[in-house]
Amino acid sequence: MTDSHLAQVNIGRMVAPLDSPELADFVALQPEINALADQSPGFVWRMVDAGGMDATGIRPVDNDTLLLFNCSVWESVEALQRFTYHSDHLRVLSRRREWFRRMTEAHQALWWIPAGHRPTVDEAMERIAMVRENGPGPQAFTFRAPYPAPSGMARL
Repeated sequence: MTDSHLAQVNIGRMVAPLDSPELADFVALQPEINALADQSPGFVWRMVDAGGMDATGIRPVDNDTLLLFNCSVWESVEALQRFTYHSDHLRVLSRRREWFRRMTEAHQALWWIPAGHRPTVDEAMERIAMVRENGPGPQAFTFRAPYPAPSGMARL
């Protein structure tokens, strides 16, 4: 077991409300994709809303009902990449333009956390802000510009 894990957050602006016909396929696929993540090698944890099934009820920005939020923790960048790009998740990811508007600002951030830590919504949104304001760096980065896990990270 390592001293650090990888946290990830991504946000997306939906093309319509979650209960609309335009998002019906996306909503229907959520249980399957969440189960796939939960069973993937290297998966540690994912944030869920009060309903306990997924994070579709979390709104990270007040009064923005079209901004969807996802946050999870993985053992490594490689484990998250395998799930994201080399599993059935890719089938859903390839349809993202049907359900989400193209965002011009950074909408994803990765960062290292002590093993056992669970990020908050505010912490995750701060990491996206770091990528937007400063570009990728050791405190918040992207798949395209990853940073190695820090050595000797304190455990919680």
